[in-house]
Amino acid sequence: MILDLNDLGRNAKEASYDLAIAATTEKNYALESMAKALLNNKQEIIDENKKDLNLAIEKGTSKAMLDRLSLNEDRIEDMAKGLMKLIALDDPIGEVVEMWKRPNGIKIGKQRVPMGVIGIIYEARPNVTCDAAGLCLKTGNAVILRGGSEAINSNKAIVKVLKEAVKESGLPEFSIQLVEDTSRETATKMMKLNEYIDVLIPRGGAGLIQAVVKNATVPVIETGVGNCHIYVDEICDFEMAKNIIVNSKTSRPAVCNAAEKMLINENIANEFLPIIIKALREKEVEVRGDEKVKSIISDIIPATEEDWGKEYSDYIIAAKVVKDINEAITHINKYGTGHSEAIVTDSYKNSQKFLNKIDAAAVYVNASTRFTDGGEFGFGAEIGISTQKLHARGPMGLKELTTTKYIIYGNGQIR
Repeated sequence: MILDLNDLGRNAKEASYDLAIAATTEKNYALESMAKALLNNKQEIIDENKKDLNLAIEKGTSKAMLDRLSLNEDRIEDMAKGLMKLIALDDPIGEVVEMWKRPNGIKIGKQRVPMGVIGIIYEARPNVTCDAAGLCLKTGNAVILRGGSEAINSNKAIVKVLKEAVKESGLPEFSIQLVEDTSRETATKMMKLNEYIDVLIPRGGAGLIQAVVKNATVPVIETGVGNCHIYVDEICDFEMAKNIIVNSKTSRPAVCNAAEKMLINENIANEFLPIIIKALREKEVEVRGDEKVKSIISDIIPATEEDWGKEYSDYIIAAKVVKDINEAITHINKYGTGHSEAIVTDSYKNSQKFLNKIDAAAVYVNASTRFTDGGEFGFGAEIGISTQKLHARGPMGLKELTTTKYIIYGNGQIR
């Protein structure tokens, strides 16, 4: 039976009360059970994932998007490992982050507590289902998951396995729930489920995120559109620059931390552009360029104004020749999405200028943008990459899924 949103909401709210007071040992036992259940049911999950993949192939889905959707034994094992890593991390719930005493003797403290019920609306990455479930459970939050129609069979299989493991571990079965109706109407209703959902986190492309931001009455943490740039400075190691760009673009081109633009200092453009474009083309990346790039590489596809603000999520990158670091910074702050930006340079002065002046959640010196990830940052996993500035920014780990409340100790004081 498919439950409607109000039923899911009521179930989640009830589960959240028990989860909020669950001991760390109880939550860790549930996470271990979830990890084992994934491994014990690998084939069932892969079989359901194949149904989604076959439908996606019939629709002509791009190679990069198929990669996002695909599950295999290694990826399921990685999902299980991600849950196990959460066990080793400190539980933030109950932490008193500060406490002070007032002149009247009252003691006031600030304590970390769960948010309550978290809603996640996301697209074609079924691994998000597991990551979100694990992070929310560790932080004592109930979660309502609403994945895209393209991954519905995979998500149903994963959630079934995880729910059974949680129930058997002794925590509420409805700690994790999936919205099985993937219609747009249901998603819109979920965005307005203020009675039950405390915060909504969208993960996906620009269209999904903006739809949630514009339509939701539930508080939203905006995540993830990644129009990420790499600026290659005039003083740099060409081999390093080439490797960073190729990795940032091609290791997983459909994820939000993949590079979409490269800006090349004009003093090295004649020498470096042929090197990097050859390397990208060897990886079957389509390169688009401005007029200065085209004057150096004549067969380049011309870039349009639309290209500079576009997140391709595909084997495409646009290149621009800039006068200096100042023009690069101005361009990035104009067209970037506040996600991840990188400079490749041997100049300490320029690296610091870039770090200080770029307005983004993650700013890199001489490293791939692909490291903007909860696992890579040591958070175990992430619920998303926040590109906003309130409450959370960058990869959202355990602490970002908590709020605080004041706890006050007195001994009879009255005002």
